[in-house]
Amino acid sequence: MFRRIEPEAPVKRRGGLRKAGRPGFVWALPAIAAFAVFALLPLAFAVYLSFTRYNGIRLVPPQWVGLENWARVLTDTALHRSVSITLLLVVFAVLTQIPFALLLGVWAAGPQRNRGVVAAMYFIPLLMSTAAVAVLWASLIDPNFGIPALLRPVLGPDNPLSNILGKPISAFVLIVLIYLWGATPLYMLIFQGAARAIPETLYQAASIDGAGTVRQFFAITVPQLRNTIITCTILIVVGTFTTFDLILIMTRGGPSGATSILPFFMYDRGITALDFGYGCVVAVILIALASIVSIGMVRVTGFDKMQGTQEGL
Repeated sequence: MFRRIEPEAPVKRRGGLRKAGRPGFVWALPAIAAFAVFALLPLAFAVYLSFTRYNGIRLVPPQWVGLENWARVLTDTALHRSVSITLLLVVFAVLTQIPFALLLGVWAAGPQRNRGVVAAMYFIPLLMSTAAVAVLWASLIDPNFGIPALLRPVLGPDNPLSNILGKPISAFVLIVLIYLWGATPLYMLIFQGAARAIPETLYQAASIDGAGTVRQFFAITVPQLRNTIITCTILIVVGTFTTFDLILIMTRGGPSGATSILPFFMYDRGITALDFGYGCVVAVILIALASIVSIGMVRVTGFDKMQGTQEGL
């Protein structure tokens, strides 16, 4: 009277994977089309301009010069220095922002009293525009009416703070500190959310075994936040490679090119000097360098093979 209904065999994809109801390729077409129009086409046009002589004026069309612009790369010492400064800034950004953001994020995720108020106050720099940050810091270090002027009676007229932006090392260090002050709150928030997702039972078991706060931090918190550390590191690298407005407003690449990172160098050659061909060469080098560093980090850190680190996974 009743017929037994046999369960249907699961539909399998290539490689034996079950069909999980994921969207097909058509669902990605709008994003692919937007990426092609707003990223790939401008990049292709920049590559074309890198083989031309063009000053940006429409009445004078680009003139094909072949590898002339690219040949200048081999002998341009200013470009070589800009690449070195950019890589150095990326290294310092990672080495300063990751530890501070990790410590602050883990602290903000704890049960401390008034931690929410302190975290909200520290989050204020992220709400400010980069132009406002640059103007603020330029005013603070101004030797005429800023902090150096207030300390002049105590430290003397020739103190190290009297001309911070006039010395290569101090100007570079100041840029690193401004990045640390302005970007750390974002990564602090990311670490805070990740730290709250760590199972409390891990800390309870460690406490029973006699592990203190420092031991729990290095044995439990840091390993559990490994994926988050890798993600934030990649975000810092990409963000530092694309930084431009702070350098433009505060130092304009000076003094003596000490803060002339690749985005500003590209602007200086392409827009200021009206040499769009060579500026596009620098743009292509910047994209290639950032891509190589990012892909290398993904491969080395295993970012593309991340798995959950929570208990039971």
